[in-house]
Amino acid sequence: MKINLSEKIADWLFDIAKYVATAVLISSFLGGFRDTWLLYVSGAIVISSTFLGAVWIIKHINKTTK
Repeated sequence: MKINLSEKIADWLFDIAKYVATAVLISSFLGGFRDTWLLYVSGAIVISSTFLGAVWIIKHINKTTK
């Protein structure tokens, strides 16, 4: 199976979403942040944008290969 550049970028975006989610969870447990809502909101924005970007790329790949 041949993996093209778009699939690698989508996998990379999925990985970023997972790493940011892990960082937000660990930071919320360990950190002494004063504004935790900012941590959660910014993390949710980054996670959702990278996840949706990866899903969009995968859908675009599936649409063009059929």
